[in-house]
Amino acid sequence: MNESLQTQYGGAYGSGLTVDRQRVLRNTYWLLALSMVPTVLGAWLGVATGIMASMGMGMSMIVFFVGAFGLMFLVEKTKNSSTGVIALLAFTFFMGLMLSRLIGAILGFKNGASLIMMAFGGTGAIFFAMASLATVIKRDLSSMGKFLFVGAIILLVAGIANVFLQSSALMLTIMVLAMAVFSAFMLYDIKRVLDGGETNYISATLAIYLDIYNVFQSLLSLLGIFGGERD
Repeated sequence: MNESLQTQYGGAYGSGLTVDRQRVLRNTYWLLALSMVPTVLGAWLGVATGIMASMGMGMSMIVFFVGAFGLMFLVEKTKNSSTGVIALLAFTFFMGLMLSRLIGAILGFKNGASLIMMAFGGTGAIFFAMASLATVIKRDLSSMGKFLFVGAIILLVAGIANVFLQSSALMLTIMVLAMAVFSAFMLYDIKRVLDGGETNYISATLAIYLDIYNVFQSLLSLLGIFGGERD
């Protein structure tokens, strides 16, 4: 009888955990979709006003680091309240604004609009592939985290260095590696939610949004370099 009770209540407990994880993932996906609206608005405003294009690279870098890390800190600080959603949407608007310099440069090509749609579609395909893969992989991927984090830091340092070096070869290498690292991060972050390693949907959305943002930015840059058509 004791074994029967353990089986019954243990199964119910496991079922409850599964429901909770699915709820977090569902809320994450909804908030992720919502976060694209302020991102597009920020990018549109940046292109329309030329505010980011008018800044030098040094000033742009300062604005990016202060704004991005400041807003990420605010998101994590308020993630357990409704204020966290507002902070996240403010962060995604800011990131859209930061993306406007690249968007504006791509729109300068004759086929700029189609390149943006290709990058959007390619990023969506990568996200769908990583999300699907996360649901079928049974092994624990938590050990990937430290290696991916180190990879992201190396890419960040290399990117800052290339602002001064202006090396085309290094820039291409960074873009290709960024696509690989953040695609893997996408898999890792979604799997964390599925495995119960991340139980806050605002934090989960922030992590996956950054993965998508970096993949899109790198893919769009590569498409502009290799596929951009001048008038």
